[in-house]
Amino acid sequence: MPKLSLVVPVYKVQGYLPECLDSVLGQDCTDFEIIAVDDCSPDGSGAILDEYAKRDTRIHVIHLTENVGLGRARNAGLEKATGDYVLFLDSDDTLSDGALSAICNRLEATDNPEILIFDYVRTYWDGRVRPNLRADLLKEEGPDVFSLAERPQLLDLLQIVWNKAYRRDFVTRTGLTFPPGYYEDAPWTFCSLISAERIALLDRVCVRYRQRREGGNILKTVSRKHFDVFDQYQRVFDYLDAHEELAEWRGPLFRKMVDHYLTVLERPGRLPQDARAEFFHRASRDYRARLPKGFPRPAGGRGRKYGMLERDAYTTMVSALTAVKVRQRVKSRARTAINRSKRGAMGAFYQSQLRLPLDDNLVLFSAYWSRSVSCNPAAIDAELARLAPHMRRVWAVRAENAGQVPKGVQVVRVGSREYWTAVARAKYLVNNVNFADSVVKREGQVHLQTHHGTPLKTMGLDQQKFPASTDMDFAKLLQRCDRWDYSISANHFSTVIWERVYPCSYTTLETGYPRNDVLVNAGSEEVRAARAALGLADGTKAFLYMPTHREYQPGFTPPLDLGRFARELGPDVTLLVRGHYFYGNSPHVNELRRTGRIVDVSGHPRVEELYLATDALITDYSSAMFDYAVLDRPIISYVPDWDVYSAVRGTYFDLLQEPPGAVATRQTELLQLLASGAYDSPETTERRDTFRRRFCEFDDGHAAERVVRRVFLGETSLPPIVPFDERHHAPTPAQALELVERA
Repeated sequence: MPKLSLVVPVYKVQGYLPECLDSVLGQDCTDFEIIAVDDCSPDGSGAILDEYAKRDTRIHVIHLTENVGLGRARNAGLEKATGDYVLFLDSDDTLSDGALSAICNRLEATDNPEILIFDYVRTYWDGRVRPNLRADLLKEEGPDVFSLAERPQLLDLLQIVWNKAYRRDFVTRTGLTFPPGYYEDAPWTFCSLISAERIALLDRVCVRYRQRREGGNILKTVSRKHFDVFDQYQRVFDYLDAHEELAEWRGPLFRKMVDHYLTVLERPGRLPQDARAEFFHRASRDYRARLPKGFPRPAGGRGRKYGMLERDAYTTMVSALTAVKVRQRVKSRARTAINRSKRGAMGAFYQSQLRLPLDDNLVLFSAYWSRSVSCNPAAIDAELARLAPHMRRVWAVRAENAGQVPKGVQVVRVGSREYWTAVARAKYLVNNVNFADSVVKREGQVHLQTHHGTPLKTMGLDQQKFPASTDMDFAKLLQRCDRWDYSISANHFSTVIWERVYPCSYTTLETGYPRNDVLVNAGSEEVRAARAALGLADGTKAFLYMPTHREYQPGFTPPLDLGRFARELGPDVTLLVRGHYFYGNSPHVNELRRTGRIVDVSGHPRVEELYLATDALITDYSSAMFDYAVLDRPIISYVPDWDVYSAVRGTYFDLLQEPPGAVATRQTELLQLLASGAYDSPETTERRDTFRRRFCEFDDGHAAERVVRRVFLGETSLPPIVPFDERHHAPTPAQALELVERA
């Protein structure tokens, strides 16, 4: 049997769960088991647990058939625990390095106490780490092992279960279980502490308590469920009634109860406004019913609040709280005035438009910071025209890029009066990046974030770990993301990442990428037309080279000798070069265009047409690999600077170990792969198949339709994802030529 059993309840934490499990499995102490309880989680958490359990026999997964809540999920795990000690770890939190070894060593040094209390820190999305405000209670001198009567101040620690290790036979003997409802930690924590005869301390941070920006915290949820606190303290005092030997704790626990009730009343964002009086009167009844004889009130303002509860003086309490709010409102108005003066740059015209009604049939599109009409927004635009022709579709485009807009597309130039009118009045705003900070999200507006790639490189908040890669203001980033109503995902891999690195209140749509529909639905005519537009003759082998942006390079300098490439691969091979859009035109590539064998397609408006026209893709860390994989054509990863790139930018998986096909780290190696044809072999085909199943799982040619039906038409029953093995994709250039010749 293991020394430690870690019970991990799991619900809607797919973005954080791998980090939690990795923090346990990576411990230097291995004498543990994990009892993971899937509380009927509606996201991918259950599948993540099963995948981890396949890889490590110390993980035991329980899948509940209905959602029972945190307390009862913990009970389910507790029933299966076999360790000498039980620990509870919330599935969005993590253990610090060496935590389990420190816990085991302290248990041994203190001769296996009934409870061991250890320290924690709070971690925030912006990288801040705050210590436990009462960590001083773990530093007091005295006996290594003691009862609560010797250190009653430990009751002032946060009422949580996950900063303690409990001897399992002690839990069984006392009959401790978790109740349902909010604040389920209170009965367990108080009843266990007052019952234990042998308690020990560990002055070491063992848990990193994640403060999620959105979700995951009942304390930020406005609900009548906060009335559950009354039931929890009823359980505490029922426990005291059943154990006369613990009567000395009535006074201290009465104080904890009153403080808890006042906290719920005073903190904004917990009780609905129409429930506050009811809560106060209920708290007052509990106060009078449980007031111990001779109980001394606290001094000062806190004591006056105790008196209000005792007298059931709700009106007096409201007046006191109102006075505080008035002072806060004066400060807030001053801040608002300052912010309004800063927003003056938006212009009075935009402000006037914001006061007008929304146009329910107006959709404003933008892509790549309003540089083009392309990507997922363009594909959604086309499908919207087909399914909802009554809607007026307008694109925001920068003045310098207006000449690149296809004929027939209605355009407003960014910064113009027409632009601000559209931003203010459109019911729907669609973008594959974020709109500018100056754009106000109106009540009733719908923001659709389409993204523009599956992430290999770190994104969003994860970039904080790689400061050399960005100078981003992450607080402003999340304010922009707060405007999202929907976030499109191409695969479950992306879903998990987006929800973690952009922790905001949006709905994820696992539809596939609309821009990739053409890669599934195109036929031989579309393939041949794409090649003809690029001047590619029949029989020409065309490679598309798409290196990505490197933050540590000032411009586009391909890590490939293009002249040598053209010379060594012969006249029947053409290389299409597409630089990342951050770089613009490149004199280096322009010089080589004159050879006719190197074609600069950096300015081509539709990358999907380049995919259709080419026989294979050469790339490094670009998200192009995930889209091109839909075509099931060869992909070559040319990564001569993998060590540098992965260290500076950070990546979500090791491309050298999990590539979509052949890999080359030197130019000579790449040329040999291409010249010999080894880039397209049974081995590379197998790699590509694995890659496609992981990253192209939703791309079945109906993504745009799903998005339009869900977001714009309000339908909830959407076309199902076509099973992977039943899908088709556009023919290769060779197959397209063969079909034409047969016809």
